[in-house]
This record gives sequence, structure tokens and C-alpha cells, in this order.
Amino acid sequence: MRVLDLSAIAIVDHHCHPIRRPDQPVTLREAFSEAVDPQAIADGAETLLFRRTLREVAELYQCEPTEAAIEEARRSLGGDESLRRCFSEARLAALFVDEGIGDGQLLPAEAFLSVAPIRRVLRVESVATALISEESTWSAFVERLRTAIATPGPQVVALKTIVAYRTGLDVGPADDAAAAEVFFHLRQQLLRGRAIRLAHRPLNDWLVHEAARAARQTGLPLQVHTGFGDPDLDLRRANPLLLRPLLDHPAYRETRFVLLHAGYPFVREAGWLAWVLPNVLLDLGLAIPLLSVGGMRRTIDAALELTPLSKLLLSTDGALAPERFFCAARWGRRALGESLAAAVGDGDLTAGEAEAAAEAILAENARRWYGWPPAA
Repeated sequence: MRVLDLSAIAIVDHHCHPIRRPDQPVTLREAFSEAVDPQAIADGAETLLFRRTLREVAELYQCEPTEAAIEEARRSLGGDESLRRCFSEARLAALFVDEGIGDGQLLPAEAFLSVAPIRRVLRVESVATALISEESTWSAFVERLRTAIATPGPQVVALKTIVAYRTGLDVGPADDAAAAEVFFHLRQQLLRGRAIRLAHRPLNDWLVHEAARAARQTGLPLQVHTGFGDPDLDLRRANPLLLRPLLDHPAYRETRFVLLHAGYPFVREAGWLAWVLPNVLLDLGLAIPLLSVGGMRRTIDAALELTPLSKLLLSTDGALAPERFFCAARWGRRALGESLAAAVGDGDLTAGEAEAAAEAILAENARRWYGWPPAA
């Protein structure tokens, strides 16, 4: 068996983001890059990822595999038709959307309703930032934050933290007094007309503990950004091993933590955590689709070395453009099919076990751990 054909399995995309508004179009170079600097985005056209993207998207749009031809095809089709084509091929059973990115240039999550059912992922840093601007006292801020993340409403299926981007995954103990000092410091910045950013360890660490506690109380998984991302990140502090004290804390043994993005490049470290700790799950999104074909396959192989099949999930981490969702779904199925077929060849799995593992990783694990969508 060389490869499993997984095209018939509809993916429960448990982590993704909105796409750009039609009047704020994004190029393929921007959509398939984590860079921000214009020169770095331009350099991204020389990656294996981008060369592959041109061919795959050109096939979808039935045009020449050049940037100019693809951009013209996107303009001719329009946003609605591009979305329909990409999602028809992607075959996504549901989308769990984190709206915590963007600056007014993105469509609301409801824009996806024409192509898939949606639920929301609540980013706790976004909630906290909004409340700091609304509340003048620490006690009022704390009360409203706890209410917001403990009773987020039926549309929310997970909480999420991006503490890796802000102060790192080496989360320390919660210190209410120190966190309150940061709160008042940020309030003073607002009063001086300055924008605020949660980049102070005492408040960030306190917030992660609040999120972990709320996730335990509500039963919602807590998604945690781990591993690589855009240049705002210090990758040295995004190693999921740094989370070990939090993941194994007695107060959070019942909290389900989802380590996003395979922890790449710390994939084996993340897989080990999912193996030895009962409350840890591992996601493969972002590594798929942004790595080379070999990189995606090796990432899945590394995750499979230790991660229980019941605790491994695939997301698209789609964002900005519908083509990201299309490519992530196509390449995710393909790479997973190759890795599972290799496991059969190695004698790790039978053919039947490999097929069941594919169903679990692409859809059933998300249904079980998040409790939505219901099985058909």
C-alpha cells in the first residue's frame, strides 16, 4: 500500500481564521506566508511551498500556473465563486473560527456559512484587551473577564491563548497583585491615547491560568499556540515543553489542552506531551500546508511516533484567502494518507486500522473532544 485515498473524508476544521474582505484583496504571496516585511513576502515566492501552490491553484482555476494568470482568474471569478470552488474541493464538514486576528480588513465568521457550518474559538487575549479599555477597576475587569470566558455562549466550542506570541510558554504562577499593576499601567497608556498590547508577563500568565480554569469548568478545550508563526514570535519561547508545569498542574488535570501547529519544529516534544499526559491533544495545522511536501510528511511521521491516534487532529489554520483552506485540506489528506500507508508497510498498523486512524484524525477526534458537530 503506497497511499491511502482520504478524499471522501470530510474534515472537521477545528482551527481556522476569517478571510479578507473583497475590497481588501490579498495576494497569494501574502496568503501563503507568515512574513510581514514586504521583501520577505516577495522572497517567499522562491519557497517550495509557493511553487507548489501555483500549480495546485492553477489546476483548480483552470489557468496557467503563473501568479499573473492566477490573480486574473481570482478577479474574474470574484470572491463568492472563489470561496465556493475552494471549499467544494476542500470538503470541510465544519469550521471553528478564531476571529482574533485582523484589523477591520477581514470578513466576519458568518461569511463561511454559505460553504460550511461554523462555531467560534474565543481568544482570551482579545477579550482581555477589549475589557481593559472598558473597565477602570481591577475588580470589575476580573469579574467581567471571568464571566466572558466561563459563559461564552453556545456558539463557542473552544478557548484559545496566544501567550507564546506575547511572553512565551513558560507560564509562571498567577499573581493577582502583579497582574493588577499591569492592568493599571495599561489603563494609563489608554488614557494617554496610546494603543495597548498584552506583552507583560504578570498579566499574561494570570490570564492563561484564568483560561485554563474556565476551560476546566466549562469542558471547553483550551487551544494553545505552540511552535512557529509570524515574526512577532520568539520561537525559542514557543517550545511546548515549556508548558509542562501548567499542563500537569493539579488544578488543571481536567482541562483539555490542544497544542496547535504541531509545535513545529518541536513536533516530537509535543507528541511526547500528548503521549504522557491524558489531557493533551496535538494539532497538525499550519505545518500543513506551509511546509514542503517532505516537511509535511515528516511532521506527521514525527507526530505519529508517540502521539495516540485518538489525540491527533488536523486543522487547516486557513486564513486570509480561501485558497489556504483548499490547499491545506488537499495536502493534509495526501500527506496523512502517505504516512498511514507507510505505517501499514512498517507493520505498525493494519489496513483497517489505518483507515480508522484517518477518520479519527480528520474528523472524529474533533467531534469527540469538542462535542461538535454531531455525527451524521
